[in-house]
Amino acid sequence: MSQVPRSGLAAVSAALLAMSRHLEVRDVLKTIVASARELLDAQYAALGVPDDHGGFAQFVVDGVSDEQWKAIGPLPRQHGILAAMLQEAKVERLADVRKDPRFEGWPSAHPDMSDFLGLPIRDGDEVIGALFLANKNCPKQDGGCGFTADDEELLAILAQHAAIALTNARLYERSRELTIAEERSRLAHELHDAVSQKLFSLRLTAQAATALIDRDPARAKGELHQVAALAAEAADELRAAVVELRPAALDEDGLVATLRTQIQVLDRAHSARVTFAGRGVRALPAAQEEALLRVAQEALHNALRHSGAQHVDVTLDRRGAGAVLRVTDDGAGFDPRTVRRAGRHLGLVSMRDRASGVGGTLTVESAPDKGTTIEMEVPGG
Repeated sequence: MSQVPRSGLAAVSAALLAMSRHLEVRDVLKTIVASARELLDAQYAALGVPDDHGGFAQFVVDGVSDEQWKAIGPLPRQHGILAAMLQEAKVERLADVRKDPRFEGWPSAHPDMSDFLGLPIRDGDEVIGALFLANKNCPKQDGGCGFTADDEELLAILAQHAAIALTNARLYERSRELTIAEERSRLAHELHDAVSQKLFSLRLTAQAATALIDRDPARAKGELHQVAALAAEAADELRAAVVELRPAALDEDGLVATLRTQIQVLDRAHSARVTFAGRGVRALPAAQEEALLRVAQEALHNALRHSGAQHVDVTLDRRGAGAVLRVTDDGAGFDPRTVRRAGRHLGLVSMRDRASGVGGTLTVESAPDKGTTIEMEVPGG
């Protein structure tokens, strides 16, 4: 974001559009804070979402480096000026926060702050956050410069829209949690059906081998080979399902590391060779990273379960500010003209929905006996 503040309606409009563009709560919080600091030309900005235990569930800052933030230490408690904003739900505009009787100091690594403007973010009667700025960028002579009534009015407008954006992001995350729960339930059903069928066949084949062992050893040997094959298939089903059921470690490891780990597991679990290469990809908004991961999983599922592929190659490359995912297999392929009939069976409909849901595109190239390439591109944040 530019260091030189823009002014007027265009700047406010840009800030509001930026807030509405994100769906993840953390992304929304970061956008609100960055927009507020730029619009009001402040040195520091922060937004805290309170928990129910006197602290903050989330706390986002802008204008403080990662190194400074780590040195400051634990998240602040709800005390002093922050508590007043949250509990009394009122605006605080101070020429020097350090001289306010409620000021309780800050950690040694905390940057020095003087002029201060803060207000609660409200959703109806509920206070869902506290937004504040410090150290307006202007010449200060005897404390004569600081945040103005116009600044307060502008921040109030921003806070109203921030409440809407934050509430929508929370609803989206709850909806996604429900979707994930439904998906896991579906996968559990598929796992149960697939593995139960394999184990039932395994038991019957073992019984047949037992009955033949004395009178027809050659046939019994063949049945035992079939037992081994069925056992291997059941193990494959279990391993692949565990990968899908296990929560993706996107938050901790990032998209590239998560994809690499899952593909290594699939490579071990299947007879096909499965490879991955990630080149120059930057961190993307959380919704886009999850969509890319889910599309990769669906495309891998198709290649490994339905295509008969011997090789499956997955690449994730940077493209501008975004990324492009490509999953290529040397399997049976299909006629794209029949995609309407094959689409739901292969999960192409859900993959296209995931791509479009984050502003991306999905293309499919395939031909009978020529393999399949699925490519998804997202534009970045």
